[in-house]
Amino acid sequence: MTFSNAETKQSPMVVSFGEMLIDFVPDVSGVSLGDSKGFIKAPGGAPANVACAITKYGGSSAFIGKFGDDEFGHMLVDILKANGVNSDGVCFDKEAMTALAFVSLKKNGEREFMFYRNPSADMLLKESELNMDLIKKSKVFHYGSISLISEPCRSAHFAAMKAAKEAGVLLSYDPNVRLPLWPSPEAAREGINSIWEQADIIKVSDQEVEFLTEGDPEDENNVLSLWFEGLKLLVVTDGEKGCRYFTKNFKGNVKGFSVDTVDTTGAGDAFVGALLFSIAKDSSIFEVEDNLKAALTFANACGALCTAQKGAIPALPNISAVLELISKSETT
Repeated sequence: MTFSNAETKQSPMVVSFGEMLIDFVPDVSGVSLGDSKGFIKAPGGAPANVACAITKYGGSSAFIGKFGDDEFGHMLVDILKANGVNSDGVCFDKEAMTALAFVSLKKNGEREFMFYRNPSADMLLKESELNMDLIKKSKVFHYGSISLISEPCRSAHFAAMKAAKEAGVLLSYDPNVRLPLWPSPEAAREGINSIWEQADIIKVSDQEVEFLTEGDPEDENNVLSLWFEGLKLLVVTDGEKGCRYFTKNFKGNVKGFSVDTVDTTGAGDAFVGALLFSIAKDSSIFEVEDNLKAALTFANACGALCTAQKGAIPALPNISAVLELISKSETT
């Protein structure tokens, strides 16, 4: 598989479902939220980050979700449009506000979260507000688990998955565990697992493997407890070490890239966006290991470069920078 700077905008569409919010990130790394003297305002929310990543790499994407009919909500939808994301699936709530998250950066670029959504507009999306035509004509329908936490969004999520599955659309799941949003860790495990065996593609981090299995993420037998008959691809991301992959017929790992990390926000979403961009173009990835490894190398590079700047969507790398990083690693 090859990647170029001239990918067609007519490529098969990936529809991303869930939350988009404002991330407030301290302007200085390594301080607590209370000690921070200022914040950088950045658009965020994993499903929206994925949608923007896909268009940044030259693919076609749409976002389905609900926003507050407020300044932040309209600003976020404008950002989707400015990034080339189809916004035909968005709607606004007159009562609830757009969600906010304060994200503190530790000295190593890792994050801590504080959320303001009680309830926020994204939690109030109803089944009747879903753009089913958009879902049914997509190649991949991508979602997380935050939309499973409360009604009515939970029922809308189930209905959207059902419509996609019946239309023959590939289902992509990145649980994106955010424990502060769930009533308890047990509720998070139960909610995340409630839709586990409907997905075709699942991406989890090594930390999420540890949380979901309550076991060692390095133990392959433990990782494979997440596998089920019918799954096409399970990917475990291991930070800068790269990722591991498992399909019905083969398994392996792809090394990562070392960069000067400033902020890990959105790195996993940059990775997922890159992987889904590749899958939407070439579904042979599930059967041809070399094509999968090329797609995961590309995804690893995208994830790595995203950590070199603050924020999620603003830090998404362009495809030329990604290809340059890959090329440099091949010559060293």
